Amino acid sequence: MKLRAYVFIVAVAAWGQVPHQHHPPSSDEYAKVLEDPSRDEWQKPHEVVMALNLKSTDVIADIGAGTGYFARRFANHAGKVYAVDIDRELLAIAEKGAPANLTTVLAAPDDPRLPAHSVDIIFICDVLHHIENRAAYYPKLAETLKQGGRIVVIEFYKKDMPIGPPASMKLSDAEVISEFRNAGFTLAKRLDILPYQYYLFFDKP
Repeated sequence: MKLRAYVFIVAVAAWGQVPHQHHPPSSDEYAKVLEDPSRDEWQKPHEVVMALNLKSTDVIADIGAGTGYFARRFANHAGKVYAVDIDRELLAIAEKGAPANLTTVLAAPDDPRLPAHSVDIIFICDVLHHIENRAAYYPKLAETLKQGGRIVVIEFYKKDMPIGPPASMKLSDAEVISEFRNAGFTLAKRLDILPYQYYLFFDKP
């Protein structure tokens, strides 16, 4: 399946507004879903951001940033934020009224299109399971990281829950850890602070 703004297929399913599908509705509909205040109840954005321990000198890239739900919050703590997505309309929303340290990047489904060795932290929330050829995608992410950089992944637990896609579409935490290990990354930390998602930190050697 081709990705459309990465996270938005799963986001719509998560709120139960339309069936989980490969051909999503309009960007405007996704924007309403992603910015629905009820999302905060289970996504816990403040706790997620604080756990990153961002420094004012950090550069962070939000892969599948969409409307900037997390990217805008990162901009309050990091030196520079790349809001990366493949949907122009959603990026336009993210850019509207954004702080000066937030830059939008129109990516390809198989390429984040970020400068090499430019990023301290790559953040991927509810997106990874929609990337078709992850084995080829991980090296491209690694290329964007600075020495000692980190990739942070949040994904839904692989089981039936009231939030998220069907279990058959999800990635287990064991699968994700194995994939990143095969790509040369080391699991540095795991947090279990979210009700429906695991939260993993991977270091680039």
